[in-house]
Amino acid sequence: MSRVEEIEAAIESLPPEDFQKIANWCREREHAIWDDQMDADSANGRLDFLFEEAKNDSLQEWPPIK
Repeated sequence: MSRVEEIEAAIESLPPEDFQKIANWCREREHAIWDDQMDADSANGRLDFLFEEAKNDSLQEWPPIK
């Protein structure tokens, strides 16, 4: 049995309130990892195209005049 399978089995045996704590912790951890990745991508210039796109879009009229 792999480590992940052991963890999954342990989680399945938890009472609902403990499972909810683990679920919340996993969600918060996932969000923190995502935030860290976004910060790193931004610092490395990988998101510059989004800033440029937003700047260009803000120069256009909205809603478009037909």
